Amino acid sequence: MRHRADFSGGELNVIVLIKHVIDVELNVRVRDGSVVQDGMTYVLSKWDENAIEAALVLKDAHDGEVTAVTIGPERSGESLRKALAMGVDKGVHINDPATEGSDSMGYARILAKTVTRQPYDLILAGRQSQDTDQGGTGPMLAELLNIPLVGNVVEIAAVDGTKLTAHRNGDAGKEVVEVTLPALLTANDSLNEPRLASLRGIMAAKNKPMEILTLADLEIDPATVGAAGAGTEVVEMQPPRARAAGQKFEGAPEEITKEVMGLLVNEAKIFG
Repeated sequence: MRHRADFSGGELNVIVLIKHVIDVELNVRVRDGSVVQDGMTYVLSKWDENAIEAALVLKDAHDGEVTAVTIGPERSGESLRKALAMGVDKGVHINDPATEGSDSMGYARILAKTVTRQPYDLILAGRQSQDTDQGGTGPMLAELLNIPLVGNVVEIAAVDGTKLTAHRNGDAGKEVVEVTLPALLTANDSLNEPRLASLRGIMAAKNKPMEILTLADLEIDPATVGAAGAGTEVVEMQPPRARAAGQKFEGAPEEITKEVMGLLVNEAKIFG
């Protein structure tokens, strides 16, 4: 399934996938195996901000249009409005209670139906979302759309005709990959420094189009997504273990070194 605009060095139409997530910079509390929702703050996932910035840079270079897409309840519209204020041209919000509890494949199924409603040359997403850290939706979506995937991208080096060259962090170091458009890229947080929304951008965002869709609009059977269609399930959330108090060493550097090495060898047993 390939769905592209007529791009040959001219306009480049980009779709950015974003997610409204719990602000993990704050104190996240866990009770009875679940995250305590009361008083929780939600934000645009940080890796998705890098994806938005990359899309806007490409738009500046090649014109075209940038569309942001999100799935979630009413509050998810806040992240869409932030994307519009940053410079995205339009937003699409899939707001349907039946999407609640979707796993990565469920989100990918919904997004596959959504993005193919319009022509596109490139799909950008964060490497992973900062709430689940799974990073599965982007690759699964690329597979459903039958388009090339480049994950963990740290640089978009060139877009030339129907070819895109990207640098990514691989298992053995930096890799240079060339793909044919349309393609899907997931952004590393070192890809760029996301811009701040200006007052002018915030005001302009109020007049930009935002489409709200349901699963029925996308002709998706609710049984195939959400908790009903999930193949994976989060059984329990656990808070991180409390760190033990550190040990302070005083004295001459050579004596401290001997003492620390003795502890590492005999107690921590990390050598050997």
